[in-house]
Amino acid sequence: MIKIAARLLAAVLLCAGSFSPALAQPTIEHPVKVTTCDPRQNAVAYGPAWTPAYYPYAGNPWYWNDVYGYRYWQPSYVQNNPTLGIDYTNQTSKVMKQIEFGLIANGNLVAEVRDVGTFSPGIEIKHEFGISPNVFPLQTGLPHCVPLRITFEDGTHWRNPHLPGHPRRQMYATPPPQ
Repeated sequence: MIKIAARLLAAVLLCAGSFSPALAQPTIEHPVKVTTCDPRQNAVAYGPAWTPAYYPYAGNPWYWNDVYGYRYWQPSYVQNNPTLGIDYTNQTSKVMKQIEFGLIANGNLVAEVRDVGTFSPGIEIKHEFGISPNVFPLQTGLPHCVPLRITFEDGTHWRNPHLPGHPRRQMYATPPPQ
């Protein structure tokens, strides 16, 4: 009986030693490595050295058709309004010209932001974006940002093959009057 228990224990330990959490969940390789994703209900003048991201019309929201096919609006960056700070690096060998990120909280897509510029391989970018007040409260301690769609300088595109679940309806609300 003791020998059987010892063999059973050895088999369990052998199996446990070969188990890897990394194997249990597939690793998703993205062309962009996000190192910081920091949503803030009210932007303040401390923290990482983020700079406001590009906006085509200063002081106005920015509209585009998102990766889900909906018309999305991104409020412009205004200090003391809700913001999303993202630090990221282009992990490819090609220059990126446009990147759309999704903010995931509690397993749901709650906001999107778009960055436009020249994003060279291996260079860390630290940008801050305006986001809707509808994002808050997040009700989670672990928000994260994922790339949704990328346009490269050579005209090629990348779309995340594992898009986050259905976006929250509040994401597409009409912007408040300014």
